[in-house]
Amino acid sequence: MRGITDRITTRRVRAAALGAAVVVCAVAAVAPTAATAVPNAPTATPGPKVAPGPKVAPGPKVAMDGLSVGVERISVATDEGYGGASITPDGRSVVFKSLKDVPQQSGNEVYVRDRRAGQTRTEPLVEGWTPAISGDGKQVAASAPAQGMTAQRIRQHSLDLGMLPDRCGHCNEPSLSADGRYLAFGYLRLPERYRNVAVADRNGGFDTVASLSSSAAARPSISGDGRYVAYQGATYQREHGVHLWDRTTGTTTGPLEGPSKGGTLVQLSDNGSKVVYLSDGGTYVHDVSSGDAHLVPNAEGVAIDPTGRYLLYVPKGTSGPSLVLRDLQTGADETVSDQPATADADSVSAGGRDVVFQSAADNIVPGDTNGKPDVFVRRFF
Repeated sequence: MRGITDRITTRRVRAAALGAAVVVCAVAAVAPTAATAVPNAPTATPGPKVAPGPKVAPGPKVAMDGLSVGVERISVATDEGYGGASITPDGRSVVFKSLKDVPQQSGNEVYVRDRRAGQTRTEPLVEGWTPAISGDGKQVAASAPAQGMTAQRIRQHSLDLGMLPDRCGHCNEPSLSADGRYLAFGYLRLPERYRNVAVADRNGGFDTVASLSSSAAARPSISGDGRYVAYQGATYQREHGVHLWDRTTGTTTGPLEGPSKGGTLVQLSDNGSKVVYLSDGGTYVHDVSSGDAHLVPNAEGVAIDPTGRYLLYVPKGTSGPSLVLRDLQTGADETVSDQPATADADSVSAGGRDVVFQSAADNIVPGDTNGKPDVFVRRFF
């Protein structure tokens, strides 16, 4: 594998640059005059000492978009647990699901939290996988399980793609382009029970990206402009092969990890520049333009930010944080959670500013007393 590097972990400190204002004080020297002695001049008596007032703790640091730096609880309801979350590139909106099945539908309710407005809306969807969200937060895609494989559907907000070609079953793993126009997903061809990878165009049209010789999950991930789709190939023996499809050229590159190795797709960055995958127990970041892959040591990759610079990962072989965000350019790390926590693809906003994760810990934020898993966002700056 070319370009393998082992970066030394340092801590990244994000802070606004402070401009030091230099003030020059001019003191005029006055020539002394003849001093007049004042005998027995009274001495001023000092007044009573005044105790200093109580120290006021500074409020939370608030960014220009009105969101506070630190950890925020996204799932504010108290009657059930939540998980399976994705965040928009600007960090404003989070889509997540309940962990409680919807009666007679064998799925979970889907919600979108507008962090700036402080409001949560319920989507007219039920699903069994982590839902996807468009860059503007207006479009949501989710699989819609129902009784029987052939009754399963993919729904994108109010658009129902319905039954797909080849008698679709087990439609799953949706991934949305930034404007919500293109929807990538895997579905099972029946009766052969083989997996297809497809892209649906909301304006009309349907592309079959790949037909796989296995029923294993394809885990597709689409770029923000809808040009690239990364997916995971498979055989009956094992998961094998991370591939990249290019809509513009109509060609597919892969397996990215090499023909003699097996790979598991983590995520394609929103700008289409990086593909993160797992292979031989390691995490690799594949550069699409150069074809090089770089090993991130002692890390299990979870997600990459839209710019391809920040990697969310689980540290290996340590008793430290459960989730860490790494700047791939500098090698600096930030702790996302030091409590047990998990995350999914599309869980990092642009520039590594926000990370959405889920945890059952009750001491991440004050007032979390529901005793169930919740969704949180950590904002770094």
